[in-house]
Amino acid sequence: MPFELDPFQIEANEALEAGKNVLVAAPTGAGKTIVADFAMHLAQRNNVKAFYTTPIKALSNQKYHDLVDLYGSENVGLLTGDTSINSEANLVVMTTEVLRNMLYENSKRCEPYGM
Repeated sequence: MPFELDPFQIEANEALEAGKNVLVAAPTGAGKTIVADFAMHLAQRNNVKAFYTTPIKALSNQKYHDLVDLYGSENVGLLTGDTSINSEANLVVMTTEVLRNMLYENSKRCEPYGM
């Protein structure tokens, strides 16, 4: 990176690289995306499932297109309240509302991933 990472970014990235799951919650602008992007890279490299959540549909759509540009449409999915594209992909972008609903309904999609 062209800048120094914050301690929470380093700790989270090291945990991800060690094969651990992480949940990063921090204020807007704190740098969560650095960790999320690294997680997506590792998931794609290691052929494992990863969810990328955003609070609103417009951000989900943008991140979906960004990840498709990096990893190809066959490797990225999108789930919003009214859209489902390639939901079985290893990298799935979704709104936090969709994730919340999946967790509350104890979705089968979450079970293999410790959720």
